Amino acid sequence: MIVKSLLFLVLSELIPDVTPAIHTLKYFRTASTNIASLPAYIEVGYVDEVEFIHYDSDGKKAEAKQDWMERIIVDDPDYWEMETQRNSVNEHVFRTNIKTAQERFNQTGGVHILQWMFGCEWNDETDETEGWNQHSYDGEDFISLDTKTMTYVAANAQAFITKLKWDRDQTRKDYRKHYYTDICPALLKKLVNYGHKALMRTELPKVSLLQKTPSSPVACHASGFYPYTADLFWRKDGEQLHEDVDYGQTLPNHDGTFQMTVDLKVTPTAEEEGRYECVFGLAGVEDEIITKLDRRNILSNTRNEDDETKKKIITVVSSLVVVALVVLLVAIVIVIVRRRNGNRDDYTAASKVKFSKNANGKSTGPEDNVPVLD
Repeated sequence: MIVKSLLFLVLSELIPDVTPAIHTLKYFRTASTNIASLPAYIEVGYVDEVEFIHYDSDGKKAEAKQDWMERIIVDDPDYWEMETQRNSVNEHVFRTNIKTAQERFNQTGGVHILQWMFGCEWNDETDETEGWNQHSYDGEDFISLDTKTMTYVAANAQAFITKLKWDRDQTRKDYRKHYYTDICPALLKKLVNYGHKALMRTELPKVSLLQKTPSSPVACHASGFYPYTADLFWRKDGEQLHEDVDYGQTLPNHDGTFQMTVDLKVTPTAEEEGRYECVFGLAGVEDEIITKLDRRNILSNTRNEDDETKKKIITVVSSLVVVALVVLLVAIVIVIVRRRNGNRDDYTAASKVKFSKNANGKSTGPEDNVPVLD
């Protein structure tokens, strides 16, 4: 199995007062070989799990994925040109790195994927920050940086030579420390300020009960919610079920919202149905959406639904299939971490955050010091 967990990501009433206490900035750089219809190099950036920037080796240009990102040129007129140039350099480095990784694993040809995920999180209540830096090869951990101790951790023997070299490079470690304590949090705060209205909105989903056949698990499917921090679970007699359930991943929709599914693996009798219910909870929204288990409301492929119901089933199933195919093809690993949420509606101070400058006096966004698997 080449990749265990793959994802390439990434309106109604807006409620700007509801803001998560934890904000995240993540970059995914991915190099691949021999995958049809997939660019050999891709970089995407996400703020609070929303894609805001994209570059790939086919288009050769860094592009904004959110309208509010165009505001960045007010503070940094050269931002998009610099991002394009930086990614062009990174593309060549990553192509070399993936060849180096193949040599380390004694591989020739075939489909391979090298990925680097890095970024930081910021607690807007305590102002605490934390960074991540993880490399993977063919879906397995390769090497990572402990951003607290600034030491590298090799996940296998093939990465150990890289760990030894990188640990001895004090200039590299000093830069990384500066990036994760200063540059990354400053950029994250600035991005949250730019996209405050869109990032702080809430959208409630449509919740449906689905079942392929009478013997299949009943799936509770919530689609169209935002933000991504949400809970979906089954409960019986008012108690949440932890067994006989199967939780799916939180997946992106094409419109910037999210979807998730949880399966009930037991088959209640007609008398027991009323004891089960699916519960959806969204961060920042007090009221839950509760859907009682009722066979009359289950959308199934084996029942004689009317045309409108059939259309709903086809739409939901098609959406899931498309997402699954994208997940399998693109190889962008997303770690969905449930975070608590708080309230804060003043982000004016974040607009005063300035980008750090590199040696040429230019603004720096993602890490400019590209790692080479030497």
